[in-house]
Amino acid sequence: MIELKGLTKAFGEVKAVDGVSFSARDGEITGLLGPNGAGKTTTLRMLYTLMKPDQGQVLVDGIDAAVDPIAVRKRLGVLPDARGLYKRLSSRENIEYFGRLQGMDEATIARRIDGLVKALDMGEIIDRRTDGFSQGQRVKTAIARALIHDPKNCILDEPTNGLDVMATRAMRDFLRHLKAEGRCVLFSSHIMQEVAALCDRIVVIAHGHVVADASPDALREQAGTTNLEDAFVKVIGSAEGLAA
Repeated sequence: MIELKGLTKAFGEVKAVDGVSFSARDGEITGLLGPNGAGKTTTLRMLYTLMKPDQGQVLVDGIDAAVDPIAVRKRLGVLPDARGLYKRLSSRENIEYFGRLQGMDEATIARRIDGLVKALDMGEIIDRRTDGFSQGQRVKTAIARALIHDPKNCILDEPTNGLDVMATRAMRDFLRHLKAEGRCVLFSSHIMQEVAALCDRIVVIAHGHVVADASPDALREQAGTTNLEDAFVKVIGSAEGLAA
């Protein structure tokens, strides 16, 4: 389980995140939405300990990230906005390297890779050099790398960005698989169809604040519309009106 409590982060005079609080529960998929510049990426970077908040608290499975960041990182699997593969290495070598960074033994790494290759349908690419990979192949490798240590909590930033239709469908099925295993899944997306199909809860951030935290049905009801995209636009519009 992931809990954010009053997270605040400023860059000079610009307050990118201002008191963000929400929870993402085990066995659920939580969507993090917001327009560009809303503070989503900064929030995620504080969550996976790449940035330190000016104020507030990050708890992962009850562990305070400020007190024990290494323990928190071991409980997180992170697909960041920048995939960052080592192009001279094969997909397998990229994944193995991250397994070693997590302190895993070679036998466990090999066993986990076998399972991830099957789950992500990576058989044709696992021993190919990643230089020249398609976007979908890069994303699969980056996700396998993030999950090699079998984390309970998964943070995925735009996991289907740039994927074709078939790869997108496969990725959605994989996210449902993570949920069925009882993991906590937090992902950001701009694709409302995807959010509607996957999310148990939706957290909307605008101007550094949480402006909605509800199920898709409750969010539609709150906005008085049957369409999730229309509900999102109304919630964001209301937030902008208050900020003006």
